[in-house]
Amino acid sequence: MANAKLTKTHVAALGPREKTYIEWDSDLPGFGVRVTKNGAKSWVVEYRAGGGGRSAPSRRMTLGSVATLSSEKARNGARDILARVRLGGDPANEIAKGREAATVRELSAKFLRADAKVGRKASTLALYDLYFRVHILPGIGSKRAKDVTDGDVLKLHRQIGIDAEKPATANRVVATLSGFFAWGIKTREIDRTDNPARAVDLFKETSRERYLTTEELARLGKALREAETIGIPHLVDETKPTSKHARKPENRRAIIDPFSAAAIRLLILTGARLREILHLRWTNVDLERGMLFLDDSKTGKKSIVLNAPAVQILASLPRIGQFVIAGRSAGTEDEAPRADLHRPWRAITKHADLQPLRIHDLRHSHASIGAGAGVGLPIIGAILGHADAATTAKYAHLANDPLRRASERIGGDIATAMGERPQSAAGVVVPMARARQ
Repeated sequence: MANAKLTKTHVAALGPREKTYIEWDSDLPGFGVRVTKNGAKSWVVEYRAGGGGRSAPSRRMTLGSVATLSSEKARNGARDILARVRLGGDPANEIAKGREAATVRELSAKFLRADAKVGRKASTLALYDLYFRVHILPGIGSKRAKDVTDGDVLKLHRQIGIDAEKPATANRVVATLSGFFAWGIKTREIDRTDNPARAVDLFKETSRERYLTTEELARLGKALREAETIGIPHLVDETKPTSKHARKPENRRAIIDPFSAAAIRLLILTGARLREILHLRWTNVDLERGMLFLDDSKTGKKSIVLNAPAVQILASLPRIGQFVIAGRSAGTEDEAPRADLHRPWRAITKHADLQPLRIHDLRHSHASIGAGAGVGLPIIGAILGHADAATTAKYAHLANDPLRRASERIGGDIATAMGERPQSAAGVVVPMARARQ
């Protein structure tokens, strides 16, 4: 029952009683102050849900303590809430639902389901899963998706790109988050209209192409042969307490399995992508015609021409299961393709002194050798399965042997006509002082 207008003076005069009670405001129906039997006072607002009559459920909301919220601010807050109620809203219920809103971790399980993203490849979903497990969930997994801010995404982006020095990964994580929020907003799994990942400025990425030289190829080949025959020695830190349990030096060698060695050789001999080799099935191999027929790849259905060395490797491999590069589950009912080559690759590149060298650099090296040998860029693009000619264009600067031969011939003819002694570029010595200019 309304008693008086709840001014600062009136509220201050209210004292405790045997039971908690509410003093209602005479000017704004539904606005009041609750006083406990201990004398604690807080502002409240009460209404009928949806602005309905007595049959509608009653809601009561606490606005804040009288000690921290002035009567005027409390009155204005109550007035806003009651206005929303007259328009059909239910603020108390909306707040309750907000508390129950799903977190990023909870929604990520739905987002990562294959049927949630029609048209996405299994390899793409696996990459999304990696980004969530390693970066997104540890960073913002516990936050409600509706409450994630631009600042949260920006902080995560900077932590990965600057603190962990992985700018490219940071950009991919933000792109994944952008897709996550776009999906959540579209499907109404996330109650918001803005995508917090779209406001982040991405890091500028630099190309990381690495091409193996002839000498490095020789070192890689030697390390591979040692790894699959006598084994690669492992180094033991003799200063560590556990070193006394290590094997004797003559027994500290690790031999890699023939499938790992074959996979590495096939990667550089064919220029194929890692998953194209690890997921390759024997049904996709045609040794008679020297072809691999892939049902799917990054650019869709694809065929790969096999050269003689690649055919020889495939012909010598035992057929244990359905996958060419057999893994631990090969030949079993639940057979799955090999996940990666991390361990053998690290051991081989370390032994060959080729670190840092990525497995994907074998693909770049395949293309660079072709470009240097005068193979046309359209042919290289077809071998690698590039969907866009611009992707192959980055190897153009390596295709300089024909240009160099032409330049040598023209320069030689000019020098001869001038009575100069022709000299190849390899024989020219540039003084150090001039070279610095």
